[in-house]
Amino acid sequence: MPPLVILDPAALDLSKLIADRDEIMRVNPHRHEFALLDAVVYSDPKERVCAGYYDVREDAWWTRGHIPGRPLFPGVLMIEVAAQLVSYLTHVVLDDDRFIGFAGIDRVKYRGTVEPPCRFVVVGRGLEIRPRRTITAAQGFVGTRMVFEATITGMAV
Repeated sequence: MPPLVILDPAALDLSKLIADRDEIMRVNPHRHEFALLDAVVYSDPKERVCAGYYDVREDAWWTRGHIPGRPLFPGVLMIEVAAQLVSYLTHVVLDDDRFIGFAGIDRVKYRGTVEPPCRFVVVGRGLEIRPRRTITAAQGFVGTRMVFEATITGMAV
């Protein structure tokens, strides 16, 4: 049974960007192939919730080898997109520009495949956001179908 949805992806206006790739790169240090988060479309620092997306393209660097003839967006990259979103959320909530790195990933469940082309929408909620450590819930969707969920712990590095 899937968990309660943090934020219904159908309620998001995906054309209303709060942060584009340039703005995200001012906060997150990821570059080149690993700058996966394309946009932030919702941010509520008071409620510690945000949403963004990654456009899963047929010509992405991982499609050639994962899986030939039927490219599947790797689960580890779903986690990476979610981590980049909740890192952005942490920066907004704390108004702190330190890098937030992985410290742990718990309760990961994959509930479906993600195949190009599509838009992978990620939603995050801060469960505990402190200057040294953050714990966040993250969910990923294709359309309104939840395909991924996890609890991500980050640490200021």
